[in-house]
Amino acid sequence: MLRLGITGGIGSGKTTVCKIFETLHIPIYYADDRAKWLMVNSPALQTGIIQLFGEQAYFADGALNRAHIGSIAFKDPAKLQKLNALVHPAVFVDGENWQQEQLALGAPYTLKEAALIYETGSYKMLDKVIVVTAPQDLRIARVMKRDDLSEQEVKERIARQMPEAEKVAKADFVINNDGQHSLIKQVLAIHQEILELKA
Repeated sequence: MLRLGITGGIGSGKTTVCKIFETLHIPIYYADDRAKWLMVNSPALQTGIIQLFGEQAYFADGALNRAHIGSIAFKDPAKLQKLNALVHPAVFVDGENWQQEQLALGAPYTLKEAALIYETGSYKMLDKVIVVTAPQDLRIARVMKRDDLSEQEVKERIARQMPEAEKVAKADFVINNDGQHSLIKQVLAIHQEILELKA
């Protein structure tokens, strides 16, 4: 079974593209969503996060205080690095377990959706990587609307990610989500190509 990754900068539209793949019955591992789940449900991760960010990292009901963690992690690169060093190995193990389940179910290929596929080195465990790209002004507008952030806050987050051009250069497949090109046509073309690779 082929393992594919799908990535792209913040606001590029990775999730929208994944929803199209899901209509083709392709199983998708949403790494960032699973990371959030593990941060609440893994006692080992919780302990590490509290050591890094204090008791305020969690609300009284056990929910993750993302605003508190984000306000510190995005201003302190060393703390962000330590957080990633806690979370990424846990997500990797979780993803491997998921992969084995999909293999048993007979999916033609799987997709791992993650913001940091190249940055964490997880692309080395994948057969192919799809990069979703979009013009920066469009990405900024999407994230401002979605996350209720200022333009400056979004630009700061973009600046901390690997440049989009670098991701595109490394990609096996590129999906252009600029609002001018049909996402469905692009996804179907890639899907067909992957099935032919398997044949």
